[in-house]
Amino acid sequence: MNYISNGEREESPAALVKRLNLPFTDLLLLTRALTHRSFINEHPEALEDNERLEFLGDAVLDFVAGAWLYNHFPEMAEGELTRMRSALVCTEQLAEFARIIDLGAAMRLGHGEEQAGGRQRDVLLCATFEALIGALYLQNDINIVQGFFHSMIENVGEQLLLRSDLQDPKSRLQEWSQGHKLGIPQYVILQASGPDHDRRFEIEVRINGKVYGHGVGHNKQAATRLAAQETLAIIEKSES
Repeated sequence: MNYISNGEREESPAALVKRLNLPFTDLLLLTRALTHRSFINEHPEALEDNERLEFLGDAVLDFVAGAWLYNHFPEMAEGELTRMRSALVCTEQLAEFARIIDLGAAMRLGHGEEQAGGRQRDVLLCATFEALIGALYLQNDINIVQGFFHSMIENVGEQLLLRSDLQDPKSRLQEWSQGHKLGIPQYVILQASGPDHDRRFEIEVRINGKVYGHGVGHNKQAATRLAAQETLAIIEKSES
């Protein structure tokens, strides 16, 4: 019997299947979806981590979220659909979906990542949720994924319409730069440092060769978002 840092029992893949009524017959596939690379580092007998499934799940989620939005908001323009999809599949929102189903308890983490609070970190919860979606797609088909994910986004999608911060800063910045005929902003990684469980990325924005804002975060997506936000603030100040 294994216990996680908060004293609760670590959930097995089989228990997760039973609790969430997931249509999995291949528990090895599900186990891989739950396995972070830090676990592989400490358990060489484990064959593969979940990064390839994460990649697949990311693509599947983009499609499923996009199709849901397309069908639910028939009058919405393409740009607004893109922004809503970004909000539905961003790291923070996917991590929240993972918390709703208590996915953290089933994640297979190395001891160091466990001690560092990995089960509560947005980036790991998001990645595991994406890997779960990838595995669900491989085990079944897109219809099963849609049924699973649609039930989670039904209320969230409606709430997004009420959010003043819906528009992703990267999208806003790109609209501004292209509107001023300056091309597409470039996001340049200046530095990536720290151990796997506590990575730190520093990213700067360049538009038409000029350096604007900087952002620092524990993953590239967060750092990029912060860099875009800072750039928009700089532009707003210069234009006021």
